[in-house]
Amino acid sequence: MPSISADSVDLLLESFNSKVKNVIDDIAPVKVSKTTGRQKSCWRKSTAVQSMKRQCRKAEQMWRRTKLEIHYSIYKDSLHAFNVELATARQKFFSNLINSNLNNTRTLFATVERLTNPPSQIPSEMLSNSKCNDFASFFSEKIINIRKVISTFSSYAEVTQIRLQFQKEVTLSVFEAIDSKTLEEIVQHLKSSTCKLDTLPTSFFKSVFNCLEADLLEVVNTSLLSGTFPNSLKTAVVKPLLKKSNLDNTILSNYRPISNLPFIGKIIEKVVFNQLNNYLNLNGYLDNFQSGFQPHHSTETALVKIINDIRLNSDSCKISVLVLLDLSAAFETVDHKILLERLENWVGLSGMALNWFRSYLEGRGYYVSIGEHKSKWTSMTCGVPQGSILASLLFSLYMLPLSKIMRKNVPGYDCNPGSPKGMRRCVKTLGERLQHKHALNHMCNQSNREARHHRRVTSRTRKL
Repeated sequence: MPSISADSVDLLLESFNSKVKNVIDDIAPVKVSKTTGRQKSCWRKSTAVQSMKRQCRKAEQMWRRTKLEIHYSIYKDSLHAFNVELATARQKFFSNLINSNLNNTRTLFATVERLTNPPSQIPSEMLSNSKCNDFASFFSEKIINIRKVISTFSSYAEVTQIRLQFQKEVTLSVFEAIDSKTLEEIVQHLKSSTCKLDTLPTSFFKSVFNCLEADLLEVVNTSLLSGTFPNSLKTAVVKPLLKKSNLDNTILSNYRPISNLPFIGKIIEKVVFNQLNNYLNLNGYLDNFQSGFQPHHSTETALVKIINDIRLNSDSCKISVLVLLDLSAAFETVDHKILLERLENWVGLSGMALNWFRSYLEGRGYYVSIGEHKSKWTSMTCGVPQGSILASLLFSLYMLPLSKIMRKNVPGYDCNPGSPKGMRRCVKTLGERLQHKHALNHMCNQSNREARHHRRVTSRTRKL
């Protein structure tokens, strides 16, 4: 098969977007119109609510023309009936949403959050290009400062030794081209969120997919086979979101960045994700005890495992030591060089597959957008893009040595005994102290029982 130029995918994507724009301009030329910027709630669009709204409007118009008391009374009754119907429709909407997602904790928590904490509005004084630049500088400097305090001096001897112990001979050197059926399934199953950088709204993109299928398939397969991710898809649109509704909305540190990426980029990522994930699962590279970012796993499964282990240890008179690790800006501080080393030496990626990830990580950037205002383009020299399909899987692979070190050194992890001297000494000392305390408590309880028994016997003897 002839080699494919790295520039080919960029040219194909540019041609694809140009064709789509020309067709759209011919069929539906751009017209400027003012909107409120607020979408109508789903329950307001129901037939019953719309009908009651029309009746209420007619009653109001009649009363305003005649100013009669009878027409005012009819208008009040119509308004009350409309509000009752609107409340009923809203209740029915959320009731159906909850009942249809009883086993989907993510949707349930999102619904509760939506009802209890409505999104906060950004104050008008923040709506400017200069404030967008301030946000971009703040988000960038935050990551730089966190990376400064991370120690760069470390010995990789133990990590390398563990890697060699778990390293396998299986490798992935190239991604396979997909067919139109696979592409259609991926497109239709992705969320219909739209990015400002998209040529078409995602919902409309899905509805006319049959017309775009051939060109899009060529773009995707060219990206896979050339080991190149399109440059135009490496930019993210970041929107500041207030962390909590009760925080001061004029302080930059009270906001978190929410990234939005182009839809075509997510399609290519999903294809790569599926092939990489299948390769990792077939060859057992992922950790068995990882609950995050894994299908059929969640915080619930992690808590069930922890509680079960603690109770089993308690029943066996063993000691449980719980170590918690919290990482600040975990995804944003991922080092690209270390991540590529993980992919190559820990997971076995090589050739075009490794080149694709190198291209995917290089040259990324973002700009902050608030309303119609936006900041300058800011380069991303580290981190995996938030909101991307591959971010969670790449972070899991980035942290892969941690699970291997735990498996080798921590007692009880994957039923593998043994620990480093410091941990073993700490656990032994703690265990001896707790066992000594348990023995003292047992002796005290036994002594108390014997004393109570002696008092009862003495009392009975006196009565006799």
